[in-house]
Amino acid sequence: MRNYTKVLKIAPAFLLAGSILQAQTTDTLRTAEIEQVVLIGYGSQKKEDLTGSISSLTAKDFNVGSTSADQLIQGKAPGVNITSNGGNPGAGSTIRIRGGASLSALNDPLIVIDGVPMDYRGISGAANPLALINPNDIESFSILKDASSAAIYGNRASNGVILITTKKGTSGRFKVDFSTMASASTRMGDQKVLSADEFRNYVQANATQPKYLGLLGNADTNWQDEIYQTAWGTDNNLALSGGIKGLPYRLSLGYNEQNGIVRTNEFRRTSIGLNLTPKLFDRHLSINANLKGSLTENRFNAGVIGAAQLMDPTQPVYDSSPRGNSVGNYWEWFLPTGGLNVNGTANPVASLEGRRDVSSVQRGIASLQLDYKFHFLPDLHFNVNAGYDYQKGTGAVTEYPNYRATYFTLGSRRDYTQEKTNKLLETFFNYVKTVDAINTKMDLVAGYSYQKFNNQVPGVLTYFGDPSQNATDKPRDTNENLVLLSFYGRGIFTIADKYILNGSVRRDGSSRFYNGIDTKNNWGTFYAASGAWKIINEDFLADSKVFSDLKLRAGYGQTGQQEVGGYYNSFPSYGLSNPGAQYGFGEQYYYMYRPTQYNDKLTWETTNTVNAGLDFGFANNRITGSFDWFKKFTSKLQGQVAVPAGEFSNQNIRNIGEMETDGLEFLINIVPVKTDDFTWDFSFNAAMYNPVITNLADVAEGYFIPTGGISGGIGNTVQAHQEGNTPFGFLVYQQVYDNAGKPLEGVYVDRDGDGAITQADKYFYKSTTPDATFGFSTKFNYKNWDFSTSLRAVVGNYVYNNFASQSNVQSIATNDYLQNISSVAASYGFKNVQYWSDIFIEDASFLRMDNISLGYNFGSVLGDKSNLRVYGMAQNVFVITDYTGVDPEIFGNIDNGFYQRPKVYSLGLNFQF
Repeated sequence: MRNYTKVLKIAPAFLLAGSILQAQTTDTLRTAEIEQVVLIGYGSQKKEDLTGSISSLTAKDFNVGSTSADQLIQGKAPGVNITSNGGNPGAGSTIRIRGGASLSALNDPLIVIDGVPMDYRGISGAANPLALINPNDIESFSILKDASSAAIYGNRASNGVILITTKKGTSGRFKVDFSTMASASTRMGDQKVLSADEFRNYVQANATQPKYLGLLGNADTNWQDEIYQTAWGTDNNLALSGGIKGLPYRLSLGYNEQNGIVRTNEFRRTSIGLNLTPKLFDRHLSINANLKGSLTENRFNAGVIGAAQLMDPTQPVYDSSPRGNSVGNYWEWFLPTGGLNVNGTANPVASLEGRRDVSSVQRGIASLQLDYKFHFLPDLHFNVNAGYDYQKGTGAVTEYPNYRATYFTLGSRRDYTQEKTNKLLETFFNYVKTVDAINTKMDLVAGYSYQKFNNQVPGVLTYFGDPSQNATDKPRDTNENLVLLSFYGRGIFTIADKYILNGSVRRDGSSRFYNGIDTKNNWGTFYAASGAWKIINEDFLADSKVFSDLKLRAGYGQTGQQEVGGYYNSFPSYGLSNPGAQYGFGEQYYYMYRPTQYNDKLTWETTNTVNAGLDFGFANNRITGSFDWFKKFTSKLQGQVAVPAGEFSNQNIRNIGEMETDGLEFLINIVPVKTDDFTWDFSFNAAMYNPVITNLADVAEGYFIPTGGISGGIGNTVQAHQEGNTPFGFLVYQQVYDNAGKPLEGVYVDRDGDGAITQADKYFYKSTTPDATFGFSTKFNYKNWDFSTSLRAVVGNYVYNNFASQSNVQSIATNDYLQNISSVAASYGFKNVQYWSDIFIEDASFLRMDNISLGYNFGSVLGDKSNLRVYGMAQNVFVITDYTGVDPEIFGNIDNGFYQRPKVYSLGLNFQF
C-alpha cells in the first residue's frame, strides 16, 4: 500500500484556485471553437471522437523559451514524466510514460517525427538526439499513452508513442517570423561540504594518523566556485512562409548557442528546415515534403563536479613554490617521496584546462508523405510515407601535456566517429465513408511498413589523429543492421455520432530476434480494441445546463518491446576483442575474434493494458478535463541475469518474468475569467502509478537482480529487482539510532533474527517510483500584457545520496592525501564507509517552478500586418525540498556529482510581418 498522505496534502493547494471560478452569465451558448484534430498514427481524429488515452499539445501549451524539444511539454501531460539528464546544454531528458514497462530493455517511448519513427539510440558526440531538432519548428505533440491507441505501432509501443508534427507552409501572403532571445545562466547552489576552517577542525579531531595533519594547507578555496561560471546564451530563429503559384512553403533557419555553467562546457546548434505542401491533379494528390538539417557542436566538460566536491579546501588552485606540489603551475597531490599521487583527487581547474572534448554532429531528416484520393472513388486514399534519417557524429578527446592526466606521457588524443541511417517505406490504403442508411461513419486503414536501421563505427585506432600504420593493429569496422517488417490494419466506426468503436491489429517481424533456425520468436501479432460513448449527444442531455461535454472511454490492447541489448543477441556470432584483450605473439599483439553471448530463445516483451477514462466539460466548456484509470501487465520481461558457467559470459539477456502496473491520471483545464480585455486560464494534472514485479521465472526464492551502480568500491550496487517489489527498489540495511536520534555506526536491524547482520538482513526501502506527480500552469492576458508560469511537484521521490554515503572519517585521509566530505554526513560521525545504510535514502519530494514569463505586445509597429512582442522570462526559478543535495530531481535517483540544472534569465522578442 503506497503512502498517499503527502499527495492528499499537496493536491488541494493546486486546486484552490478553482474555487474562484467566475460564472459568466452572459455566456448562453457553448463556446465556439475550431474542432481540434489529433494525430493517432496513420491518420487523425477529432479530439471529441478519441477512444484511447491521448494527450494532445500544441504551441499554446508549450513551455516558452525551451531550447530542446522535450522541454516544451515538461509537466504538461498527466502520466508523462520528463526528467532532465543534467544541466549541461544539450543534455536532454529522459521521458517516461506511465512509468515504463521493462527492466533491462529501454523504457523510452517511440518518437515519430513527421511520420518517421526515430532510432531509440543516440549518436556519438551528442548527449541527446532530440537536442538535434529545433523546437521552434515543432507544431504539435500527440502522446499515445494506452495500448488501445499505441498498438498500431506494435512491437515498439509498450512504453507509449510520441507523435511530433513540424510546422507546415500555408498558401497566401508572404510572412516573416523572427525571434531572438539572450539568456544568462547561474547555478542553483553548492553541494554542502565543509569549509576550509571546518575541514581543518574536522581533520584535527578525526585524523587516524598524525602525518595527515601535515597535509593540511593554508588556503581557503571554494572549489565549486572555481569550476562554475555565469553562462551566456542566445537563440535566434527566422521563418519565411507563404505560397508561390499554388506551392505553400515554409523555410526556417535557427541558431542556438549556450555555454554551460561549468567552465569550458559549450553547445551550438545551427538548423534549417523546409516544408512544401502542394496539391496536384485537381487537389486529389496531397504532398507533404519535409527536409530538416542540423549541425550541432559540443564541448563537454571534463567531469569535474565530483572532484570539486571532494578536493581539499585548504589547498590553493595554483602553486609555483619550490615545494614542487604543482604540475603546469596547478597544485596537485604528491607523495611524501616526491612522485605524483595518482590516487589523490585531481585539481578540478587543471582538469578543465588540460582536456578538450569536442564533437560535431550532423543530422538530416527527410520525409515525403503522399496522399492520393482516387478519382473514381474519392472515399479511398492511397498513402505513401517515405523517410530517411541520417546522423554522423565525429569528435576528439585531447589531453594536453604538462597536466596531471598526462604527467607520465606527452599527452594523448582519441578520435571517434559514428554514422547511422534510418530508412522507412510505408504504404497504406485509407477508406472513409459515411453510410447514411445506418448513420455510421467508417474509417478503415490497411498497410505495410519496412524500416531498416544501420550503424557504422570505423574500427581504426588513432594516435593524435593518425591511424596505425600496422595492418595487424587495425580492427574491422562495426557495421550493424536491424530490419523491421510490419503489416497493420485499423477500423474506426462512429455510429450516430454517439458510439465509437476502434479496433487495430499489427503483425511485426524484427531481425533482432532471428535465431538463424526458425522465425517463431521474431514475429508477433499485436492488437487492440476500444470504444467510446459520447453521452453528451444523447437526447436526455440535449438541454443540459450543466454538461457541455461528457464521454466515457474504455479500451484493451497488446503492445511489444524489442529494444534490448544490441542488434545481434539471438544467434551465434563472433566479435573482435577490445584493445585490452589482444593476443601476444612474439613482440606483436593481435586482435582476436571471439564468440559473443547470445540467447536463441530471446523474444520481445509483451504488455497488455486496459484503460478506462471519462472526458468532461462544464460551464460551456469553461471547465474541461479527463480522468483515466489503467492497468498494465507485462510478460516475457527481459532481464540481464547471471547464468551458469559454460556460456560465453557470466550474464545473459533472458525473458525472465512479469510485472504489473496500475495507475490513475487526472487533468482539468479552467478558464475562470474571459472578457474582451482580460483572460485567465489554468491547467492542473496529477498522476499516480504503482509497478510491481509479480514473477521472476526459474530463479531461487529470494533471488534479486542487482542494479543501480554507485561510486565507491568496485561493482557496488544499491538497487535491485525482486519478485513482489517495485522495480529499481533500494536494497539497504535498516539503520539503528540511539535514544538521542543519532545513528549508530554499523548497527542495523537484524531483520531475519539469526543474531548476525548479513546480506539477508537487507530490505527494500523506497524506490525510484514516486507516490504522485503534479503539474500546474496558468496564463493571464490583460490587454497587451501577458503573464504565465508553470510548476511541477513530485511527492514520494527518494534519492540515494551517494556523495554523503562516501563521506566518513576514513575517507578524509587515505593514501597520503586528504579529501572533503559532505557536511551532512559529517554530523553522523561515521568513521567507516556505510554504503548500504538507509539513512542515505533521502526524501527528495519537491515543488519546482519551471518558468515564469512576462510579455508585452506592441502590436502593429510596421503596418497593420506586423506584430512585435517583447518578454522577460526566468526558468528553474525555485525548488522547495528537504533533500540535502543540490537538486532533488535526478533520473535514476542516485546522486553523485550530478550536473545541476541552472537558473536561466532571458530577454527576448518575437517579430512578425
